[in-house]
Amino acid sequence: MSRIPLVSPAEATGDTQALLSQIHGAFGATPNMFRAVANSPAALQSLWGSFGALGGGVIPAQLGEKIAVAIADRNACHYCLAAHTALGRKAGASSAEMTAAQHGESADPQTAAALRFALAVVEQRGRIDAAEVQALRDAGFDDRQIVELLAHVALNLFTNYVNVALDVPVDFPGVKLRAAA
Repeated sequence: MSRIPLVSPAEATGDTQALLSQIHGAFGATPNMFRAVANSPAALQSLWGSFGALGGGVIPAQLGEKIAVAIADRNACHYCLAAHTALGRKAGASSAEMTAAQHGESADPQTAAALRFALAVVEQRGRIDAAEVQALRDAGFDDRQIVELLAHVALNLFTNYVNVALDVPVDFPGVKLRAAA
């Protein structure tokens, strides 16, 4: 049970109602995470705006979802792991690719480099060294993509923290966390 009320789209008003309507239109439902965040109209606007901005960015949706599952697994966020696995599949990734990404792995060298980088940022709290940025460049990422990868990491940390701290009920098909390394 959520530690904070889940805002009902039917009872929301003003900007919150408009945003929840947009979210419902995008997903065909209003996911519980957005209903939890809707307790703060400013946070909901920030969250939805970030999803929209990154959705129109240079990092492909499938890579963004793979980054999300890797980070969710590291942070033991059941909600984000389930949601982003489903979204990754919708973006064209296979089940095997999403499972590999959950473990921070990929057969594609560029995706593997992005996952290593994202997890290093999370695990080292941003205190990465120049070699880790250079590894991205060596894998074919330019500065615009590197900054956007960091934006994906930041967005996923926020959603992980919301869902874990507030114990938001998972409303996507469940995915098992990997065994602790």
